[in-house]
Amino acid sequence: VQLVESGGGSVQAGGSLKLSCAVSGATYAIRYMAWFRQAPGKEREGVAAIDRLGNTDYKESVKGRFAISNDNAKNTFYLQMNSLKPEDTAMYYCAGGNYGLSRLQAEYIYWGQGTQVTVS
Repeated sequence: VQLVESGGGSVQAGGSLKLSCAVSGATYAIRYMAWFRQAPGKEREGVAAIDRLGNTDYKESVKGRFAISNDNAKNTFYLQMNSLKPEDTAMYYCAGGNYGLSRLQAEYIYWGQGTQVTVS
């Protein structure tokens, strides 16, 4: 299974970005998908998670600003980020797993390479 992120970049505070994560290979092996982020000097944290039915879970600080979604037909899931803040600056990673709807790193076994998001 391979996960490839795209859509990162630099944006001013208040702006928007949409991240995509394309899943290839044994896509049936992934029932749960999530976005994580890691800022310099900080631990990686779960931002949002979604299952194949569209149930979601969000980190409190992004509720109302970020939206996770998936397109099962395209084997791609997304993170729409609005009202971005400088504290959202981080490397963003997509992840896939089978354990459950969770934002815990240990519950995901497939990871993308990361895409940088910088908010100034």
